[in-house]
Amino acid sequence: MGRIFEKRKHKMFARFAKMSKAFTKFGKEIAIAVKAGGPDPESNSRLRVIIANAKAVNMPKANIDGAIARATSKQDKDFEEVVYEGKGPNSVAIVIETATDNPTRTVANLRSYFNKRGGQLLVSGSLDFMFERKGIFKIPAKGINMEEMELELIDYGMEEMEDDGEGNIMISVPFTEFGSMQKALEDRKIEIINAELQRIPVNFIELTEEQENEANNLLELIEDDEDVTNIYHNMR
Repeated sequence: MGRIFEKRKHKMFARFAKMSKAFTKFGKEIAIAVKAGGPDPESNSRLRVIIANAKAVNMPKANIDGAIARATSKQDKDFEEVVYEGKGPNSVAIVIETATDNPTRTVANLRSYFNKRGGQLLVSGSLDFMFERKGIFKIPAKGINMEEMELELIDYGMEEMEDDGEGNIMISVPFTEFGSMQKALEDRKIEIINAELQRIPVNFIELTEEQENEANNLLELIEDDEDVTNIYHNMR
């Protein structure tokens, strides 16, 4: 059942090596979650997940608390989550998730990146059929009986469960069952190290090294945009 990890390699997440970029991303996600469901993580399940994810990349508690405080006091701008789609060089399918306070600026920037690197920004929804939305949860493997846990979680949408060989268990669920699985894990007092919604390619394309480099040049431009939170593509 190594499918989860093979596919996870094809997700182009904004590179967490750029820690300031990661912290900015989570600051925006915290602001969106607070404004949608309030500042208390106990009653805001989306905020709980984002905080766990932020801690997983070593975002300081002070930064997290500050982001919550700014969103609560309305010091932050209103961020909107917008998804854009495009074709890169050699017909690479690219889906871009953003959190932006100015969609006009964001779409103009993205269009310029595609134009510079031989791609094209597409109409929203054009690539929906090429990607599946999945929820991926990471939990500690210590003390968990995989067979027993698998039987328990099937009723909450679990499709796949796998030990990652690094002391963690990865669980895959359909997009629609993300909340159900989060609640099931929390009810069992199981720590959620990380939880995220991913867009998994249905099929992959094979490229030469030169073609792949051309596509990566575009992906790097997109990654550096401050409004971009996640990127997905269908390169093998």
